[in-house]
Amino acid sequence: MTLADIKAQARKDAFARRKQAFASAGPGQSAHLSEVLAGYRGVAMAGYMPIRTEINPQAAMAECAAHGKVGVPVIQGAGLALKFSEWEPDAPLREGPFGAQVPIKDQFFEPEILIVPLVAFDLNGGRLGYGGGFYDRTLERLRARRATLAIGFAFEAQQAESLPLEITDQPLDMIVTESRIVEFAS
Repeated sequence: MTLADIKAQARKDAFARRKQAFASAGPGQSAHLSEVLAGYRGVAMAGYMPIRTEINPQAAMAECAAHGKVGVPVIQGAGLALKFSEWEPDAPLREGPFGAQVPIKDQFFEPEILIVPLVAFDLNGGRLGYGGGFYDRTLERLRARRATLAIGFAFEAQQAESLPLEITDQPLDMIVTESRIVEFAS
């Protein structure tokens, strides 16, 4: 079995766990995320607009938008890093690549904190994404310029014992779920 096969199976298993967690999720999913972000008021940050069965960070993002710049990712093309366009609650959006909503008018900036969506995570700071490498390229680029905090946001059920990772996979600094906050040693 190749690494690609192992990753495909890990994604399939994680998607099934995430789908079940999404179906049974109640209100207040982003309470712990809000708690973490409260310590970074005014720092430029980016969240994401949830697609499919992703946990929803928008309530926490809206709280941050009252104190500073908040953005969402805009895919520029295959093999490229993401750009982040300024987002405001209730501002008009359009459909971007992969069905994610993005601002109608892009106002790009570089965030210092990224709330990162994921398919699975482990307790070593590992993250398994969708396979496009967008966040890995983006984190590598941003971290080469300055310290950039990567906060994985997921349902507790998305935790995996271990993940098939590669050298290009960028680690998370923290994982936040609907039930806890876990910080990783850097």
